[in-house]
Amino acid sequence: MTFDSATVGTAASTWRSDSRLTDQPALDLTKVKQLVVVSAHPDDETLGTGGLIATCATLGIDVTVVVVTDGAGSHPTSATRNTEELASIRSGEVLTAVAALAPDARVIQLGFVDGGTRESRGEITTWLREMLIELPSELTLVVAPWSGDGHRDHRVVGEICAELTEQLALPFAEYLIWFWHWSHPSDGQIPWTRLRSVALSSTAFQAKAAAIQVFKSQILPISDAVGDEAVLTPSFLEHFTNPIELFLIKQETLRTSYFDDLYERHDDPWGFASRWYERRKRAITIAALPDERYGSALEIGCSLGLLTVDLAERVDHLHAVDISQTAVDRARERSTSENVTIERRDVTTSFPDGPFDLVVLSEVGYYLDVPTLSTLLDTIVTSLAPGGTVLLCHWRHPVTDYPLSGDEVHALMDSQATLTRLSRHEEKDFLLDVYSLDNRSVAERTGLA
Repeated sequence: MTFDSATVGTAASTWRSDSRLTDQPALDLTKVKQLVVVSAHPDDETLGTGGLIATCATLGIDVTVVVVTDGAGSHPTSATRNTEELASIRSGEVLTAVAALAPDARVIQLGFVDGGTRESRGEITTWLREMLIELPSELTLVVAPWSGDGHRDHRVVGEICAELTEQLALPFAEYLIWFWHWSHPSDGQIPWTRLRSVALSSTAFQAKAAAIQVFKSQILPISDAVGDEAVLTPSFLEHFTNPIELFLIKQETLRTSYFDDLYERHDDPWGFASRWYERRKRAITIAALPDERYGSALEIGCSLGLLTVDLAERVDHLHAVDISQTAVDRARERSTSENVTIERRDVTTSFPDGPFDLVVLSEVGYYLDVPTLSTLLDTIVTSLAPGGTVLLCHWRHPVTDYPLSGDEVHALMDSQATLTRLSRHEEKDFLLDVYSLDNRSVAERTGLA
């Protein structure tokens, strides 16, 4: 991952040759009366959302741009410009650029230190909350940098906006900047199902192109001295000359009715019983368990009970749950072992009493949105008995209905500092990870090493 546009990155032509970028649904602006664009640095708003800003201005939508930092860290080794001069230059540039996109837009510059958003997180959050809380929730769209963009300032500002819009029930979308440079269409972590597009009119496209040219301090050297080179190279800027802009929307957890409808229409919606792919994956799942036997286990999302049957052979007592009563009924018909309890339960609102020696979350995590999944993962960890194990297994291909991809689910679990990842089985189709409070390998557990 790199934030130096002079280093070799993915070419804009590579992205444009992928039809998944041009076939995305449109971002819905029909109910939007107020657009609030939050940028970490002066120019983020123009690069990532310049076309959207211009489009909203044409539609008569009020536009507010909030620039969090002063941008003075763009040339940290400059011998000709100090931070005060750089901040002044970048302040003037962003005012001129936004005026070119939306003449009536309001620009608010908070002036926090470039690169210091983590240290100022509390103050930034307080300021943004006070501004956003006054806005009508149904009519306001907040747009901010994607928290997965990699750059620390983008991540912090994106996380703050995601948290605040969740608390205030405001529509929220994220834009991408450095992602286009360091990622690649083949990257399994791309959240394709969350992408939405804004097609730019010729007027909006030209306004954005003109606004980008305003940032002379970024696209041209500020002097001939070493340290004053252009920050944004032509090849990097090419990523932002598309006739469409792409945004990531927030998708919510799938509800019980979604699964009830699936089971009503199909006896086996995912082919768990009939497909070799599924039988093989279950065998790999069982083989990945680091201990030969477990006392108490929890299976979240048991569905029709096929994995339940296999798990029951490795545990003294298995508690299997699913959100759908139809699934529970069918799982009970399949699994009649006395050491298995199967019940209807939504673990996001009513987690069963532990502790558990093993928790299995297989093909479930991507049905949840990020806040719900994060809370569930925390709960799973706290429910573990000493030395407890967690197994995650998820499909990696994009599914339009799902809030998250399988890779995003596992990335969230990876952030759990409490657990050690013991093993990973990675294929193009699915990802399987085993985590434990006991960091010993299987050989160490069994006395071989």
